[in-house]
This record gives sequence, C-alpha cells and structure tokens, in this order.
Amino acid sequence: MSVTDKELIAGCKDGQRDLQKALYKRFSAKMLGVCLRYTKNRQEAEDLLQEGFIKVFRNILQYQGSGSFEGWIRKVMVNTALESIRRNKILFVETDIQDLPGDFKTEAEVLGKIEMKDLLLMIQSLSPGYRLVFNLYAIEGFLHKEIAKMLDISEGTSKSQLARARMILQEKIKQQAATSKPV
Repeated sequence: MSVTDKELIAGCKDGQRDLQKALYKRFSAKMLGVCLRYTKNRQEAEDLLQEGFIKVFRNILQYQGSGSFEGWIRKVMVNTALESIRRNKILFVETDIQDLPGDFKTEAEVLGKIEMKDLLLMIQSLSPGYRLVFNLYAIEGFLHKEIAKMLDISEGTSKSQLARARMILQEKIKQQAATSKPV
C-alpha cells in the first residue's frame, strides 16, 4: 500500500519513525541530486543530504501544506547547502562584468550537447563561489539581487561569478566534445 504525501507529513509531524523512513526513501534520491550540485563530491553531498533531512524532520511542523511539499524539502536542502558554504567561508573573486568576453552561448545551446552526469561532474569541478552562484541562478532560478542578499555579496560579484562559471563550463564542454568520438 502506497502512502500519500499528506499521510507522510502527518506521520512525520507525529514523530512516527516508519513514516520518516518512508519520507526519506521517497525524496532522498532527488534531494541527493540537489546536494550534488552544491558540493565537490558524493560524500559531501551525502553529508549535506543527511543534515538537510534532519532539518526537515525537526522543522516539519512549519510546513503548512501550501505549495509543493517536495519544493519545501528542496528549499530546506538548498538552505542547508548555503549554511554549509557560509560555515566554510567560501571566497568570491570580484571581477568587473565588463572585463569578461561577451561571446557566451545560451545554457540551452550548451546543455543540449552533454549528458547530465557529465554536466554534474563539470559543475562539481567549479570553484565553490562559481558553483554556488551558477546553481542558485541557472538551476534554482534566483535573481542576482536575491543571490547577492543571500550571500552578502554585490550584484556585480554575482553576475561575474555566473559569467565565469558559464565560460568555464563551456570550455569544459568544448574540450569534452573534442575528445569524444561521434556515435
């Protein structure tokens, strides 16, 4: 018998361990994907995932049922990643956006030519500041103004971090395409 999200939430709010386990099992794979984008490797992502789920279970009473429950869990995971990054004092390199070359391709052009697992590895290889801003902007959909406020950086720094991340990712994709054999 399958348990609905509503039943999972109610059971977790009541502290029922079997339903907490079921909730973890239902959402852990997707949330691991979120965590992987904010970390250098799987081990760090798994640690972040565990920390995030502890927060989900501690704060589940705050979920009021409005909006997607999966979205709420995702927000907890992203905030957990941000807290971890702040704790580890990730540094940002300030660069004037005008100093960057203007010949980027759109994400759709770039992402259409690469497999997701390879892209994830490329994102993980970015420096922490580039990786963080890229994830928040390109994947989570935050605006530069919001990112600047969250990370206590200027909007210009957010824009330059994103631009540099895009350039690096495009270069990695070009390198991979050059070494890949046509199918």
